[in-house]
Amino acid sequence: MGEDLLLVWSTFPDVETARRIARQLVTENLAACANIVPAVDSIYRWEGKIESAQEALAFFKTTATSYPAFQDRLKALHPYDVPEMICLRIADGLPEYLRWVSANCTSG
Repeated sequence: MGEDLLLVWSTFPDVETARRIARQLVTENLAACANIVPAVDSIYRWEGKIESAQEALAFFKTTATSYPAFQDRLKALHPYDVPEMICLRIADGLPEYLRWVSANCTSG
């Protein structure tokens, strides 16, 4: 596997927003796919206060080459001022699946 692959996660205010943005990122070949967890409880500090919210969580699979454009586009589409975007390099996986991810993302 020549290309570094990434798993990126982000939270959204609701499942409809997560689906809309995930579909857009996949349509634009910035992510090969997205998995959406419809309900997570989030507890966080924002502007000096402890907050809590019901959110949707999405996991995206993309490439390191596509990530800069992915990040810019997700930030532009996302309704939060500071959207959560955390990514991890995928160290291993089913080779056929990893090739599929790489083939379904633009290369820059």
